[in-house]
Amino acid sequence: MKITYFGHSAFKIETGASVVLIDPFLTGNPHFKGDVAAATEGTTHIALSHGHFDHVGDTVEIARRTGAKVIGTFELVSWLNKKGVENIEPGNTGGTVKFDDFSVTLTQAFHSSGNVEENGTVTYLGMPNGLVFHFSQGPSVYHMGDTDIFADMALIEELHHPKIGLVPVGDRLTMGAAVAALACRRYFNFEKIVPMHWGTLPILDQSPDRFSQAMESEAGRVVNPTVGEPFEV
Repeated sequence: MKITYFGHSAFKIETGASVVLIDPFLTGNPHFKGDVAAATEGTTHIALSHGHFDHVGDTVEIARRTGAKVIGTFELVSWLNKKGVENIEPGNTGGTVKFDDFSVTLTQAFHSSGNVEENGTVTYLGMPNGLVFHFSQGPSVYHMGDTDIFADMALIEELHHPKIGLVPVGDRLTMGAAVAALACRRYFNFEKIVPMHWGTLPILDQSPDRFSQAMESEAGRVVNPTVGEPFEV
């Protein structure tokens, strides 16, 4: 299985017959220097943690071009459907959406979810989520979305045993480095951890270094991939 990090919270997972994008914020993402069409060619599914602009990103354009199925909360995918996304797969917290070679379970996340419309009003887009993926060909992956630490992370570990953790560390809008490290060390047995949601906005921590330091003796589990270059898991 191959995972590509595009910066912020955007990832591509390639396994079996599926090419899954997560939170595809590419246009306007200062860490992503590639071509959006080339990077997302062949996408079969798009999974969204919540409705903020820096997570929905290029979903509408990619979904229209590729025909990818878009997975997210009922409110979020219904809103995207009105914007021209035809192939939607609604779910909600605790539910699992199943496909031929993977499934994705929507877990809780402590954050918010909405979009500021052109007239300045805010559209509520359902609860924010984490996303747990189980693949028939590859390890389980937990994309935490945007969240703070919460004690029920222990239940996510107990229920799903995720092996790869995609963990927000940038502070201000999510938990910061020290708290994220505490979450990983206390609640999970990740084999690999990719810190995300850092450095792309001026108000975020500008590197993941503090997270690696806070992991202390377990820092060897932290992976900082080159943006745009796939790595094998």
